[in-house]
Amino acid sequence: MDRRLPLFAPAGVRRRVCAELTARFGERARSTPDAREQHSRGEGLPDAGLPDLVLFPETTTEVAEIARTCDAARMPIVPFGAGTSLEGHVAALHGGVSVDFARMNRVLEVNAQSLDCRVEAGVTREQLNAEIRATGTFFPVDPGANATLGGMASTRASGTSAVRYGTMRENVLGLTVVTPNGRVVKVGSRARKSAAGYDLTRLYVGSEGTLGLITELQLRLHGVPETIRTATCQFPDVARAVNTVMAAMQSGVTMARIELLDAVQMRACIAYSRLTALEAVPTLLFEFHGTQAAVGEQVSALQAISDEFDGSHYQFTERAEDRGRLWKARHSAYQALLALEPGSRNMGTDACVPIDRLADCIAETQLDIVASGLTAAIVGHVGDGNFHVGILFDPQDAHARARADRLAEGVSRRAIRMGGTCTGEHGIGLHKLGVMAEEHGEGVRLMRDIKRALDPNGIMNPGKTVPVS
Repeated sequence: MDRRLPLFAPAGVRRRVCAELTARFGERARSTPDAREQHSRGEGLPDAGLPDLVLFPETTTEVAEIARTCDAARMPIVPFGAGTSLEGHVAALHGGVSVDFARMNRVLEVNAQSLDCRVEAGVTREQLNAEIRATGTFFPVDPGANATLGGMASTRASGTSAVRYGTMRENVLGLTVVTPNGRVVKVGSRARKSAAGYDLTRLYVGSEGTLGLITELQLRLHGVPETIRTATCQFPDVARAVNTVMAAMQSGVTMARIELLDAVQMRACIAYSRLTALEAVPTLLFEFHGTQAAVGEQVSALQAISDEFDGSHYQFTERAEDRGRLWKARHSAYQALLALEPGSRNMGTDACVPIDRLADCIAETQLDIVASGLTAAIVGHVGDGNFHVGILFDPQDAHARARADRLAEGVSRRAIRMGGTCTGEHGIGLHKLGVMAEEHGEGVRLMRDIKRALDPNGIMNPGKTVPVS
């Protein structure tokens, strides 16, 4: 037996720990079949792992108490936010305790002049933006789902606005973290830069709950722009749409969002979100932020570039209702694709490549989709080379599931081969463990060393993110 694999609490110890925690947390401890099932999986993959117990802490002190109790008993801990992750992050593969942050949902401090705020991990991005709207600021990281900010930090999420505002990596200034043995550690600060010691904030951002439990976040805010204009442009094929983006980026056109939807995804969105003014062909969605004059210049420059690549059916709007409707349709792309084949599951995967390889990577992926015989769609935050593939399959058909897995794995391997990464924002979780060594080589061994040093009993979200051997 590989002695590096963690040894978790036997059944008798688990029952004792669950009874102890249930007595401590009362109605905030749940072990009913419904509660366990709800916390056994996220979106995307049908694979589940039932926790023994679900806890709803309300303070960092309570989270530390949970960690100390579980670590002493070698009881696995799986952090749970909104359950919107796509790579199996929240499945309790070895049972244990699912720690749900739904009740840690307070905005603790807003500093509009310094453009930062402090929130608990269970605050969602939509909740934060609703609460700070009157301050003239907003939090820009927008993965689509109304995810918790703790979960977004854990997976190093990004989204439609990353091309201008960056990912969670750039927008998290500091964290409060509970270590596996129950210590409370504050990393980072409100300062916009620091040269003091190891960058522990960046270590925890993207660690996917494998090194500790994030309970609070210090976040960067941004001022609401004077003018926001959204545009759509349609193309004969994906290659010309991607080439438009590359030319615009090289020309210095400043965009806040650049989204690509292929013909299959457009067909789904037109039907699901009633986008009747658009056709089912490759489409770019743009958004521009700035002064009225600056936005006008950028829009004109983009239209001139897109004309060179046969762009057509331009539509522009500054009306908040129209912009909201369009971006709601984009954020509903996952559900829209599912509606094409009722009863199917959507295995969402993503990859990120240097932008000069994006057209080639997407073209090869489209050939793989045809060869698979499955229905799949491509959407992408193409301004930074990140694209997603939504793969529909029948969860009752083992052969269809295997084809979906092969297609998703092919996307990862192709991106790595082209100098990119197997995931730009979804994270590794369970589904992408197999390609970690191809991307990071000896770096995986260093990741294992960090994991063992910070979580010697291996209780934090075991079986995810870093291969154990």
